[in-house]
Amino acid sequence: MQNSDRQFLARLFDAAIDAADPATALAPHMPLKPKGRTVVIGAGKGAAQLAAAFEELWGDPVEGVVVTRYGYACATRNVKVIEAAHPVPDAAGLRAAEALLEAVSGLTPDDLVVALITGGGSALLPCPPDGFTLADEQALNETLLASGAPISAMNAIRKQFSCIKGGRLAAAAHPARVLTLIVSDVPGDDPAQVASGPTVPDASGAAEALAAIETYRINLPAPVLDHIGKARPPSPDDPVFSGNGITVIASAARSLEAAAGLAQAEGIPAAILSDAIEGESREVAKVHAALAREVASRNRPFARPVVLLSGGETTVTLNGQGRGGRNTEFLLSLAIGIEGHSISALAADTDGIDGSEDNAGAFADGSTATRLRAAGLDPAALLANNDAYTAFETLGDLFAPGPTGTNVNDFRAILLR
Repeated sequence: MQNSDRQFLARLFDAAIDAADPATALAPHMPLKPKGRTVVIGAGKGAAQLAAAFEELWGDPVEGVVVTRYGYACATRNVKVIEAAHPVPDAAGLRAAEALLEAVSGLTPDDLVVALITGGGSALLPCPPDGFTLADEQALNETLLASGAPISAMNAIRKQFSCIKGGRLAAAAHPARVLTLIVSDVPGDDPAQVASGPTVPDASGAAEALAAIETYRINLPAPVLDHIGKARPPSPDDPVFSGNGITVIASAARSLEAAAGLAQAEGIPAAILSDAIEGESREVAKVHAALAREVASRNRPFARPVVLLSGGETTVTLNGQGRGGRNTEFLLSLAIGIEGHSISALAADTDGIDGSEDNAGAFADGSTATRLRAAGLDPAALLANNDAYTAFETLGDLFAPGPTGTNVNDFRAILLR
């Protein structure tokens, strides 16, 4: 890949991140100040940055607590920041959930709760139902992550096995008004899905969770399955939610539009394929590769030059023992599909970390698979072993910008000069 192409793709990623910058996204949505207290709560990979931005914009002192992933904290004035584990919850997350529930207890109708919610909050807010333990919730998360189920299905299940998700945190804040400001990482931007909706009630209930368990053949312990079937989260028409507000302040759609705008300003037309792509990473990559080859070979359905942009959240069904997240797996499959073509690509998680590794994603082009073979590695075997990280680490093609302070999910850009 030419260095100029790599730099161009990285600039598109930066434009997508800038569009989801906490301060920029928050400013148009600041609430009126209440008669009583203002309590800030939050959860997700960008929660600390949102809290810091809120404090700066608000001016007056506020109180509260937010939880974010280890390594994602930032300085705040009064809002306490707790770091916890992601994607599998830990004891710190359990303490954070308790702290958030404590922060909203004993409030009055004159008080305002501002909930700052971003992707990643599901794992960061473990709060198992009565009779269950943190170990039960950890096991549930591990099973869901290995299942290949889309994020919507996983969150539907998580909401039924929790004392804080599915609107329960907002219910605990009653009679205070709750304003939820969301940076969406889910396809379709359904507020009830982001972080499993701790402050947003969901009408789907246990039926959706049980359907997902059956559809994706998720094997859960009998007590957990029984509880999910009997769970009754608060419904959206419950009076405790009257007067509450919910706004999505940043999303994949807006970030892709920003990246497209930058590309066009630099003379490269952009085509946004979708901001809500789901499915198995390697299979989604095959479709992207076929489309890119069609453009490269026949100048259809888009004419070169063009950059193809897409977002959403793919999944990986773990069958091997390798390393890597969904974006690196996407790219390894894409690299196999575009071998020999003049095509360059970047895929990365907008939070800066792809899965549990230290990279956001990687770069790939038509020479990636060839270079892997020259290094003594079989691209297909690496893909079968879910070992995309090793592939791109070997080639020096990992993309590691570090934590970005936001999260609008996957960012994919495929460049055809």
